[in-house]
Amino acid sequence: MFAVFAIAIMILATIASAALVLAPRMVEGRLVFDQRPDRPYPFGYKMAWLAIRSRDTQRVIQELGLQSVQPANWNTGLGAVYSPDLGETHMFVSPPVNGWTFVAGHSLPQPLGKTFTDKATPLLVDLGGQFIEVQYYFCSPEIDFLGWARVIDGRIVRAFAIGDEGVLWNRGKPTKEELSLGLKLFEMRGVRGRRGDAGDEIVLYPTEDHVMHLAGKWGIDPTRVDKIAVEPALGFVGLAPASWRAERHRKAAA
Repeated sequence: MFAVFAIAIMILATIASAALVLAPRMVEGRLVFDQRPDRPYPFGYKMAWLAIRSRDTQRVIQELGLQSVQPANWNTGLGAVYSPDLGETHMFVSPPVNGWTFVAGHSLPQPLGKTFTDKATPLLVDLGGQFIEVQYYFCSPEIDFLGWARVIDGRIVRAFAIGDEGVLWNRGKPTKEELSLGLKLFEMRGVRGRRGDAGDEIVLYPTEDHVMHLAGKWGIDPTRVDKIAVEPALGFVGLAPASWRAERHRKAAA
């Protein structure tokens, strides 16, 4: 147990270092990213990302509608999306890794509850119509939000997300990979009124580690992407579309 804890701390420390040391530089009022090709760099904790089964990076960028796209290596690309200043608006698109292209950044739409417009599902459906498989992951323990989805041949076969409001997404049956991690993913109802009960519903929450393990079972665990033998390459950084921004439902006119 101690060894696992120590490894997790090392991973988090490495990621934090990337955000602080490897962020792009400002030169004459514009961002400059390191364009020296490098090998994959681990990420995933406190991050949102897509895993798209495609080697065509330019097509991925086009379908996402990213703006002001610039070449960037793994180090400064991930440094940008982990940066407090740039992370809310920028996305990093990785070079292909074993047939997968990663798209990382906090700007990815997420299911936010009934009072917000669901922008995550339409994005996944649109991408699913263009690529064989699209996976979605969101890890944000600061706002108590975790989620994942899998789209195969244009169909959402599984989507699950949980936040401080409880279960926000629950489409499709839990997959065998989820069940193998011990994830039951249900809300235990009917517990109110029991002796000694606090009066609230009990919700079983997954953890960030569950998300990483599931990503590894469905495709590639991003915290271990540096273990994959690939040639140094460049990815890209671009601005997320304004249409991805969260919006509350507009009240109907009286």
